[in-house]
Amino acid sequence: MEVKVQLSKMKKVSKMHLYMTNMRSVLNREALFSDGTEEFVSPAEPMPGDKVIIRFRTLKDNVDHVYLLYGENRKELTLISSNGNFDYYATEVKVAEEMFCYCFQIISGNVSCYYSQRGAMRNREPYYDFRLIPGYRTPDWAKGAVFYQIFVDRFYNGNVENDPLDREYAYIGEGIVQVKDWMKYPAAMGVREFYGGDLQGILEKMDYLQGLGIDVIYFNPLFVSPSNHKYDIQDYDYIDPHIGRIVKDEGETLPEGDNDNTHATRYIRRVTDKANLEASNELFRELVEEAHRRGMKVILDGVFNHCGSFNKWLDRERIYEKEEGYEKGAYVSAESPYRSFFQFNDANRWPYNTSYDGWWGHDTLPKLNYEDSPELVEDILRVAKKWVSEPYNVDGWRLDVAADLGHSQEYNHEFWKKFREAVKTANPEAIILAEHYGDPESWLQGREWDTVMNYDAFMEPITWFLTGMEKHSDEFRGDLLGNSESFFAAMSHHMSRFPTPSLQVAMNELSNHDHSRFLTRTNRRVGRVAYLGPEAANQNINKGTFREAVVIQMTWPGAPTVYYGDEAGLCGWTDPDNRRSYPWQHEDMELIEFHRDIIRIHKENKALLRGSYKELLGMHKVIAYGRFMGENQIAVVINNNYEEMELEIPVWLIGVENGSYMEQLILTTETGYNIGSAEFMIANKVLRVTLPPVSAAVYRKRM
Repeated sequence: MEVKVQLSKMKKVSKMHLYMTNMRSVLNREALFSDGTEEFVSPAEPMPGDKVIIRFRTLKDNVDHVYLLYGENRKELTLISSNGNFDYYATEVKVAEEMFCYCFQIISGNVSCYYSQRGAMRNREPYYDFRLIPGYRTPDWAKGAVFYQIFVDRFYNGNVENDPLDREYAYIGEGIVQVKDWMKYPAAMGVREFYGGDLQGILEKMDYLQGLGIDVIYFNPLFVSPSNHKYDIQDYDYIDPHIGRIVKDEGETLPEGDNDNTHATRYIRRVTDKANLEASNELFRELVEEAHRRGMKVILDGVFNHCGSFNKWLDRERIYEKEEGYEKGAYVSAESPYRSFFQFNDANRWPYNTSYDGWWGHDTLPKLNYEDSPELVEDILRVAKKWVSEPYNVDGWRLDVAADLGHSQEYNHEFWKKFREAVKTANPEAIILAEHYGDPESWLQGREWDTVMNYDAFMEPITWFLTGMEKHSDEFRGDLLGNSESFFAAMSHHMSRFPTPSLQVAMNELSNHDHSRFLTRTNRRVGRVAYLGPEAANQNINKGTFREAVVIQMTWPGAPTVYYGDEAGLCGWTDPDNRRSYPWQHEDMELIEFHRDIIRIHKENKALLRGSYKELLGMHKVIAYGRFMGENQIAVVINNNYEEMELEIPVWLIGVENGSYMEQLILTTETGYNIGSAEFMIANKVLRVTLPPVSAAVYRKRM
């Protein structure tokens, strides 16, 4: 009552002054932050039974309470520290074996909001809760590692003695072709064309890869296969001698008009003789050993949902039928030990039974019949363990169309759990990453895959924002070109489907063997090689836009993955034009130097390897975001407009305080790029910069 009387006697001005001096500022939602990185979760990859410290950040003196919500529980966090901009709260929880899902509730006066992987939200949406999976970890070496994808036939020919020969065998009804001109564009039906790239060529270019800053070599399939892409495996136990070593080379190629592969004696000797097969495996072992000596890892492409009609288990081409040391294939004989590996629809067709199921109906790609063949499962798991173990010591698998393995999703989940157990038992540090489109959450529960090829949370949003193009160059969307709101919304949504350990190793590609080259997408032209021709892919490209994309690639959460030749300026429509040969002696040297510099920047900053991510600014054709870890604070700004832009970047959101300086690490433009030591003082909590047209810049807080 006394207080009320005193207040009643105060003048209006005095009352207002008292109110203002004691009022807490309005809840600042932008300042709220937490994520799954080690700065905010410790340990970030807990084991069952571990006590985990979970932290949360708010604007200094801005909130009354912060609560951790998990299950039916609500636990208040304690204020543990403050600095010039922020307060930090923390609490400790003990995790069990099951997934631990949580979000935060923040209360300031009468205002309340929730914070999850989508940021501050008015209502709680459990779909976006943070997730901890006890016992689940991804290899530390892969977090933020720079991958380099190699399509071997098109990289470098180091040994002409193993080159596929004209009409050495017939593939899909016609004889194969040895390409004599390395710079020839792939034909529209280029699957029969062989340029001669091989493992010896990779060995001879190791200095180049190391100098570029590559951490991991990812090979498209290397196993014995009749196609140049090798996604139709013939023998999972051996490296193809055409890219390995041929020590026994005899027999004949097919004469014109003869497409019967039982007469392709040169090919049969090359791919069935154990001397050639063992020599090729030995060369691969030497390559992996050399990569490891240089501090690089190696991962293989595993095609396990189907094989090829040439496969020794089926032997539709009768390559193995008369060869010593090989069992009869399931196509050849009903008594084959591999009969259960395939689903045959007519039990009365032997010998030479063509009634097997093909993957997506393709008889050249027999569907493997896992559900009905424990023997097949055992053999594939043996293969999975073989290559990650001594003497090959491969560092992991990329899994082709992994969700399409069996005939049901239930079985696929069951199989990949067995696969993970087999691989991780043989090599605990091996990575398992899958090709996957759509929501990967159900596969990233700690018992199957480590991560995925990151289409939804990387390749597609970046392509739409910078070029307006679909990733195959099949569509142009003007409404998505430069749409920062759509870009950040897509990124935020799709990134939320990854546990943090998976996101940190996600394969972030701009191009690969299945999609058009990113540099071609910058011409914003819808098309394919079959009706526009290869030269059209090279026309009206924008290297400035490409450099913007690479800057994003090297500063975004995940493992940046360079598709061979992108760094040298290769263009190309989607498959097969995207598989052009590496342009040795015709490289764009400036682009190569640019890649070396931006990769160096990526590797020198721990925030870019495994730090936190925060959206900073979104405008038409402009985005800015931050990466931060401790005192390593990075701001990335992209201006995709065709005019200069003056921008204010709120770097206080990543912990950069007034009076400090940020140094410009790199600036790209339409015509090139520069690295230098330009500095900018932070005032009023923002970084003020002027960016030229079609540019990207990376800034770092000066220590």
